[in-house]
Amino acid sequence: MSECAPYAASSAASRGRRYREPPPRNRSEFQRDRDRIIHSTAFRRLEYKTQVFVNHEGDLFRTRLTHSLEVAQIGRSVARSLRLDEDLTEAIALAHDFGHTPFGHAGQDALNRCMRAYGGFEHNLQSLRVVDVLEQRYAAFDGLNLTFETREGILKHCSRKNARMLGEIGERFLRGGQPSLEAQIANLADEIAYNNHDVDDGLRSGLLLLEELAEVRLFRRHMKAALRNFPRLTGRRLIHETVRRMIDMLVTDLVAHAGRNLRLHRPTSIADVRNAPSLVGFSSAVEKLHLDLKQFLREKLYRHYRVARMSAKARRIVSDLFGAFLTDPRLMPPEFQARATDDAPRAIADYVAGMTDRYAILEHRRLFAIESN
Repeated sequence: MSECAPYAASSAASRGRRYREPPPRNRSEFQRDRDRIIHSTAFRRLEYKTQVFVNHEGDLFRTRLTHSLEVAQIGRSVARSLRLDEDLTEAIALAHDFGHTPFGHAGQDALNRCMRAYGGFEHNLQSLRVVDVLEQRYAAFDGLNLTFETREGILKHCSRKNARMLGEIGERFLRGGQPSLEAQIANLADEIAYNNHDVDDGLRSGLLLLEELAEVRLFRRHMKAALRNFPRLTGRRLIHETVRRMIDMLVTDLVAHAGRNLRLHRPTSIADVRNAPSLVGFSSAVEKLHLDLKQFLREKLYRHYRVARMSAKARRIVSDLFGAFLTDPRLMPPEFQARATDDAPRAIADYVAGMTDRYAILEHRRLFAIESN
């Protein structure tokens, strides 16, 4: 890898960790972050947390784990093209979904409603809570003790109310300003990955039809390009050829547009990046194509009646679990019972948010099905 640009985040000049540690041997501070994330319990749980389709609905659909790996791959590619720190980009990408509840956004919405009287629930804030507090691996501290730069990238969104309680990591949400370019890249790589791979999973599931997607300009353009080169192409290969071409176009445009912004604003340090407008994004023409695809997925996939049915079940499971544990925290495992003595609702939210899809279903059955124990 070539030397990083002067406006890249620097592992050697990191703003540090919450708890001081000796410097790592044979790797950078950001590599240490990445490695700690990969070895964490939260990372393993992502294998059984859903994207759109609940885990038991099929073995070939994306999970939070496969999605995070895809985000990391796209993020590293963009970071390398822009001479940024690939390890930091990868660390942020791999941990960005740690705070997601079981059952995707339906579970998150239900848990937020349950927590409304107790401070609410934000999955981005929960991701930070996981790496700062909930991971229990080290003798000297709670959490993973990640660098400031990785933590700020994980905290992609945050309400002003919560930002006021976060100290240094919450300042940019109060004063304006941007995170590192590596964090900005991870954010856009997330969008590229989930939009295009939801197309793939939607077609695989039968919830989306190829004829419908052919009306979406971004998909139609690249399906036609694939058929020009391979006129007899059909089925899964046609879908894969189309999706990979869409991803390539979005990544190529992202790199080119970010490059133009960097030449325009001429940052010479990460401080300049933080004080500039967001420098990572799509060109206006490609942004419109990207938004058209997002709108299509919202209407045709995320609001599909089969997804809505599963979402309704998910909301009921999460709400039932929260209510049962709030009524009697002794129903939770001992470690969460102990935390509940200080703040029962937050301890319950931590427990429920950390569940995988199948574990939440199993816990619900244990608590509410007469024949279970």
